[in-house]
Amino acid sequence: MIDYLHGYLDYLAHERGLSPLTRENYARDIRLLLQLTDQQLSLNELQPQHIRRYVATLHGRGLGGSSIARALSAWRGFFEYLGQRHGFKSNPCVGMRAPKSPKNLPQALSPEQAVKLVDIEDSDLLALRDHAILELFYSSGLRLAELVGLDINAVNLSDGTVIVTGKGSKTRIVPVGSHAIKAIRNWLHERALLAQPDNPALFTNQKGRRLTARAVQYRIKQWAIKQGINSDVHPHMLRHSFATHVLQSSGDLRAVQEMLGHANISTTQVYTHLDFQHLTKVYDAAHPRARKK
Repeated sequence: MIDYLHGYLDYLAHERGLSPLTRENYARDIRLLLQLTDQQLSLNELQPQHIRRYVATLHGRGLGGSSIARALSAWRGFFEYLGQRHGFKSNPCVGMRAPKSPKNLPQALSPEQAVKLVDIEDSDLLALRDHAILELFYSSGLRLAELVGLDINAVNLSDGTVIVTGKGSKTRIVPVGSHAIKAIRNWLHERALLAQPDNPALFTNQKGRRLTARAVQYRIKQWAIKQGINSDVHPHMLRHSFATHVLQSSGDLRAVQEMLGHANISTTQVYTHLDFQHLTKVYDAAHPRARKK
């Protein structure tokens, strides 16, 4: 069964062109499914009732609706692959729905918090690199996998743009703000002190290799603590902050969709709820008839 998983991950990499981070998420969800097959059932014996009971068990253990929905999607794709490549007769996950859970809005920093977080001192080589990373996240709203996958030739500092390879290997051109351009330029002046000569990665670690997603997550968390940001800050929070603040300033949902690389506008519309929350706070604070007596 592990061979099935390895084969599927190879298929996702070479035929569907999914990023290492996305493949890691698929692998984690499918290993969850393989735990079910450890209970004296083989994969090709699984029926919808087995999946339904297992979903209920996972939900009872505290796994949220969105996490279960993502797992079911991964399982459906896995069984489709098994049907095409290994002759499996049925897909027990077809039509299966995850239990509903309360809709959580994306967490975003306030503009003041975001600026405080990204405005770090270039005290050493790693701080210089991290400054460029933080500025680029907030300036351009990149996903974590997109940022660590960037090569030097993807950045055009004279035009103020970066070519990003997003989900499904789709590319888009995203603007880069002046503060991020300056931070990236400062990092590139010193990058050769860390990077191996043949490494095209924009951001590298102390050994000269491409910086990993986990390393970026850790560094951002550490900088948030150092900068006095109380929130549990992660890279995606900077993406949410970028989208929220651009939408608050411009009101242009389509432009935000384009910059974020969302295939569907419905994905971007979640930020209109955040924007409405912001407007409500402004109204409550400013309107004389809104204040509670």
